[in-house]
Amino acid sequence: MKKISLFIFASLLFTGISFGQDVNDEITLIQAEFGMEKRQIVDEVMDLPESIKSGFWSIYQQYEAERQLLARERLLVIDEYLNSYESLDNEIANSLATRILKNDASLAKLHQKYYKKFKKVTSARDAAKFLQLDDYIHNTIRNALQQELPFIDEYK
Repeated sequence: MKKISLFIFASLLFTGISFGQDVNDEITLIQAEFGMEKRQIVDEVMDLPESIKSGFWSIYQQYEAERQLLARERLLVIDEYLNSYESLDNEIANSLATRILKNDASLAKLHQKYYKKFKKVTSARDAAKFLQLDDYIHNTIRNALQQELPFIDEYK
């Protein structure tokens, strides 16, 4: 897992996450680069037998397409937070918090949906292993991003 942590940290540092004029283009570039590297990590950690690899990767592609949409939404909320930080009032704070909570719930539903699909083409053990790995990767990224975000009223 240390190798994965280093990869994730390096990805965050070297992709230059900076929210600017066209945040959608930046998100697309980051997701494309990260997606290829993530797939290599998943392949290495999962170490699936050839007999089930094609089924797994087919489901993985579907999962990633849906997960990336949720990740994009979350990054757009973060971008909006940063852009409205100085003028953050109750209405904006409520909107941002509500959208993040909805995003979290949607991700949990996505995990439930795809756990069943992964389990069907592999096994319960492999499906659980994938979810564990995916959670680890994305929680590490979320934590790194969170450390860079100012708390509300931190810079008064």
